[in-house]
Amino acid sequence: MIFRNLFSISFNKTAHRKLKLAKSSLDIFCERFYCDSKKDIDFTQIPVERIRNFSIIAHVDHGKSTLADRLLEHTGAIKPGGQNQILDKLQVERERGITVKAQTASLFYEYNNEQYLLNLIDTPGHVDFSNEVSRSLSACQGVILLVDSNDGVQAQTVANFYLAFGNDLVIIPVLNKIDLKNADPAKVTQQLQSLFDIQADEVLKISAKLGIGIDSVLEAIVTRLPSPKVARNGPLKALLFDSSYDKYRGVLSLIFVKQGSLKVGENIQSCYTQKQYEVKTLSLLRPQEQPVEQLVAGQIGLVGCNMRSSQEALVGDTIHLFGQKVEALPGFQPIRPMVFAGIYPMDQSQHVNLRSAIEKLTLNDSAVSVEIDSSPALGQGWRLGFLGLLHLEVFSQRLNQEYGAEPIITAPSVIYKVKLKPTKQNVKEGKDVITINNPALWPEPQQIEESFEPMVIGTIITPDKYLGPIMSLCMERRGVQRNATNIDNDRIMLQYDLPLCEIVIDFHDMLKTISSGYASFDYEDNGYVSSNLVKMGVLLNNVAVEELSSIVHITKSQTMGKKLVLRLKEIIPRQMINIAVQAVVGGKVLARQDIKAYRKDVTQWLYGGDVTRRKKLLAQQAAGKKKMRMIANISVPRETFIDVLKK
Repeated sequence: MIFRNLFSISFNKTAHRKLKLAKSSLDIFCERFYCDSKKDIDFTQIPVERIRNFSIIAHVDHGKSTLADRLLEHTGAIKPGGQNQILDKLQVERERGITVKAQTASLFYEYNNEQYLLNLIDTPGHVDFSNEVSRSLSACQGVILLVDSNDGVQAQTVANFYLAFGNDLVIIPVLNKIDLKNADPAKVTQQLQSLFDIQADEVLKISAKLGIGIDSVLEAIVTRLPSPKVARNGPLKALLFDSSYDKYRGVLSLIFVKQGSLKVGENIQSCYTQKQYEVKTLSLLRPQEQPVEQLVAGQIGLVGCNMRSSQEALVGDTIHLFGQKVEALPGFQPIRPMVFAGIYPMDQSQHVNLRSAIEKLTLNDSAVSVEIDSSPALGQGWRLGFLGLLHLEVFSQRLNQEYGAEPIITAPSVIYKVKLKPTKQNVKEGKDVITINNPALWPEPQQIEESFEPMVIGTIITPDKYLGPIMSLCMERRGVQRNATNIDNDRIMLQYDLPLCEIVIDFHDMLKTISSGYASFDYEDNGYVSSNLVKMGVLLNNVAVEELSSIVHITKSQTMGKKLVLRLKEIIPRQMINIAVQAVVGGKVLARQDIKAYRKDVTQWLYGGDVTRRKKLLAQQAAGKKKMRMIANISVPRETFIDVLKK
């Protein structure tokens, strides 16, 4: 009878709005009922033996976020058929289809009539965000190594495997996307065995998109992964392994409780800063925040304690109760920035807003280093360090989307080391070796004894038919081959020693172009080596412009100098005098281009007479231009610097 009356309603505007409101309320009720169905479980009573902390690691676009969605659905954390990639909360993540920020979710799973608490951490796959992976693994006892059944083992798969293997974590190999037409699970299983010595019977085969095999993954998490080695008795010890900023609550810290317990209202203290805080809120992420009154050892939770400064939430710090003396937990190795770029406001009136945005965003991304910098052309700004080019792009995009800032970002550079010749002042100050990330700070050649540039070990996995062009690209970028390994009949893994400065700009794009998108690339730090580096400067009518200088290898200086002066000739506007654009190293001119002056025809009004009148006027014009060249300042618009520095 109710349904008959419901369908007899005439669909005018008012009724339609009421139905939409009722449907919305019903959806909210269902979602809350579904997500809160496990709230009656007292998770503090779950013994440590039934807790599992794990991460999902994989190469880019192998299905990490999709698998996380299925795990959330199968354990009742979210409603089936809802929003995809529920853990990718940032706008930039949804636009680019990549995971940028590691996210956590606490799941309840029933196995053999017993409740288990599974703490899931979904990690990024791109090499530039390996810092997020490293932090996540510090709170885990095992990982799911996810591999695409269609693409097979990729470069970041190899890097993530050895990262987990080096942390003594249990690894569950899982093959995803077995439903695809070109999937070849047997071939990929053979790759896993030849590269990592993983036996075929250990590999799980699933389709995260269709939900095939998800129960076997959950069962493997319970049966294969160990429980955390923690003690619920004793003083509180908690590892702070991530943080975020909320404009209403300040800094929110994500912690892994290693020992003891933590309750709302207790006073905690940082081992590093020694600052004291009162715990205002505690919550589990399921994946929405679920307030709780207590966190116990073995669990991962979110703490709100009125931290207001980004310098207070130090990732890797140990949290303990105020007044108790405890030994700090071993943190994890922080990853140092490898690529540096200058960030300046579009207008100096926006300096304060941009500074506030950078402070809040660096709290969410502790891998970014910040130093104050200034430029005569661009004004006051900052020199920021990133883990790679994608990291830089995502950071600038988040500045724009989340805080409305529109900064000027200069071309990226790397950090060099210079050994200075011994002088009395250097010996006194102890500055025999200095680090430089800004070309304007490069010492004079007569002060340099030896220079060093950063190197990386690059891993490239490619089909063998692209081997020739890829090897040529690596040799062009001053690469030295380490080894080559056949993964299977048509795929090969190459390892090269490469200078970091040669790969930060366009190496990845070139690699994808010559391999039709099939090659994958990953790199890891390999220290510094001695190299013949020089500072290439730019002269405009013999006046040095420090903002346009760069540090290059001596063998590349000629080529790069020619490209730079040609570009400057195109974008510097013509003026009343001739402008000579020169690229120089030391006192040697490598390349030159002339920007012709505007020509005024001073003889246009002459209509005849002696030719000496014409010569006299032309001679006066030439003398005037000569005088102007001696006293005139070349006006280079700010947009010109922006255009050059961005490239």
